[in-house]
Amino acid sequence: MCRHLGWLGAAVTVSSLVLEPPSGLRVQSYAPRRQKYGLMNADGWGIGFFDHDVVRRWRSAAPLWGEASFESVAPALRSHCVVAAVRSATVGMPIEASATAPFTDGRWLLSHNGVVDRTVLPLTSSAESVCDSAILAAAIFERGLDALGDTIAEIGTADPLARLNILAANGSRLIATAWGDTLCILRRDDGVVLASEPYDDDPDWEDVPDRHLVEVSAKGVTMTPLDHPPKGSR
Repeated sequence: MCRHLGWLGAAVTVSSLVLEPPSGLRVQSYAPRRQKYGLMNADGWGIGFFDHDVVRRWRSAAPLWGEASFESVAPALRSHCVVAAVRSATVGMPIEASATAPFTDGRWLLSHNGVVDRTVLPLTSSAESVCDSAILAAAIFERGLDALGDTIAEIGTADPLARLNILAANGSRLIATAWGDTLCILRRDDGVVLASEPYDDDPDWEDVPDRHLVEVSAKGVTMTPLDHPPKGSR
């Protein structure tokens, strides 16, 4: 349910991350290679990036493959920190731009790849949409990204069927969780990519083990195991 990508490093064009790779998010919107749930991601797309310290976003409920205007502008958009996503909406969730990642609290950009029972999430009035991902994002923002690992482990225990792959960035940090779906990392000379699946066939892509938290910063890359839900709950 969705594919996403995050970048932290030197300033690059959004097009080089999303549109130009042979299996980038545009291709993943209609032909993902590693997606376990759903066949395509045609229910919207979103691009978020940092313009110095200012969060910028461009979101749509239309499929990314038909966005000629975005294709025209994307080569001119440059940033050192990007979060992008294409969406396959959970059954019963609204298809609207406000339900499409990345979500923001004004400081962080956040994408959710997965599904979660909304009844296990805390009530919040700050969610951008009534969809599960938007409510989850608001709950994470309210608790704080420094507690992301604990938050995901607790929600995963409350909803054993949840898939909770989170990707978040604030301009200097890129944080992700692998919980129930694929996550990959590519360490380039000019920065680091975290993505649901590789955007090309570079042999340096690595799979992130399930139930792990990844953090990228100026200090490097760290991977931390997350607490497992009770045995036999999945």
